[in-house]
Amino acid sequence: MSEKILTQTETVLTTGEQLKFERREAVRPEPPNGKGLGGAGSSRRHNLIGSNTTVAIGSRVRGHKCEVYVNDMRVRLAPHEYCYPDVVVVAGEPKFEGRELDILLNPTVIVEIMSRATLAHDKTEKLDRYLAMESVREIILVKEEEMRVEHYHKQTINQWTYKIYTSSQDIVTIDSINCKISLSEIYSQIKFD
Repeated sequence: MSEKILTQTETVLTTGEQLKFERREAVRPEPPNGKGLGGAGSSRRHNLIGSNTTVAIGSRVRGHKCEVYVNDMRVRLAPHEYCYPDVVVVAGEPKFEGRELDILLNPTVIVEIMSRATLAHDKTEKLDRYLAMESVREIILVKEEEMRVEHYHKQTINQWTYKIYTSSQDIVTIDSINCKISLSEIYSQIKFD
C-alpha cells in the first residue's frame, strides 16, 4: 500500500496525518484503497454475529491473560498499513505502536465477518496479510449471508490447517486461547432465507 492514502474528501494525506485524522474524526479506512468509511454502519446480521462471537469468546477467556477487542481496534498489518478486524483477541501482553494504545501489533486471533461486499477483499488481500503476521495463530472468517465459518490455524510459519464449519452443532476450537464456540452461538438470532 502506498504511504499516501485518500480520505473521503479525496485529500492526500501521509500515513501519520491519516492516523491523526482517524483518531479525531473516528473514520475507519481499510486497505487497499484507504478511503474512509466514515463510521458507515453494518447490517443487523453483522452486528449480531460480531456481538455473539465476542460474548462467546469473552466469556470463555475471562480470568485468563487475554484481551478481546471489538470493531475499532486498529491492527498494524505492515508498516504504514492498518485494518480494523471485527473481533481481535490477544493472548498474553498486548503490544501497541505509540502512546495512544490504539494500534495493536500482536493479535493472536482475528475474526472477520464477511458480507457479499467484503468477501473478495477479506478472503484475498486481507487474509494474505493476516497469514503473514508472526503473532497471528488463528483466523476465523464468518459468512454473514449463510451459516459458514472458515477457520485457519497456524501449524508452522508456512503451514496452516483449514477447516470449514456449516452446521449449527459444529464446534470451532480456538486452541491458541483455549476456547471452543459453537456455530449456534455465533449465529444466535440469525435467520437465513
